[in-house]
Amino acid sequence: MDSTDRKILAILQDDASMSVADIAKRVNLSQTPCWRRIQKLQDAGIITKRVVLVDPDALGLGLTVFVEIETGDHSKDWLDGFAAAVTQMPEVMEIYRMAGDVDYMLRITVPNMAAVDAFYQRLIAMVPLKNVTSRFAMERVKYTTAYPVTAG
Repeated sequence: MDSTDRKILAILQDDASMSVADIAKRVNLSQTPCWRRIQKLQDAGIITKRVVLVDPDALGLGLTVFVEIETGDHSKDWLDGFAAAVTQMPEVMEIYRMAGDVDYMLRITVPNMAAVDAFYQRLIAMVPLKNVTSRFAMERVKYTTAYPVTAG
């Protein structure tokens, strides 16, 4: 991947709806070579999806909660069951396996505290857990989905 590919990625991460013609102008290419580069980035799995980002507050989903999960079972069967359960829960936006004293971290978005409790009740009914701790975001200071692509 060269600097032109990285410029294309930066542009697309900012606005995936931009036309190939406009992208090509910004990276000093003609349309066909620009389109080919975008196709190669998709074929290589670097561009995985083009999406629309939505304001959660506008959807009534303004409460962000980070849910820390500790498990007493680290078997593949438990992990498979846990992953199958939480990936089906629409409130779950992200799931991470962690190093340290917490085994998994979930980021969920919900409309209110009652929805947090409903989520918690469903979660603990699905798989055995050692400990669940929720931390509530008071303010989102920075949010981006764009990775820094200018570095080599």
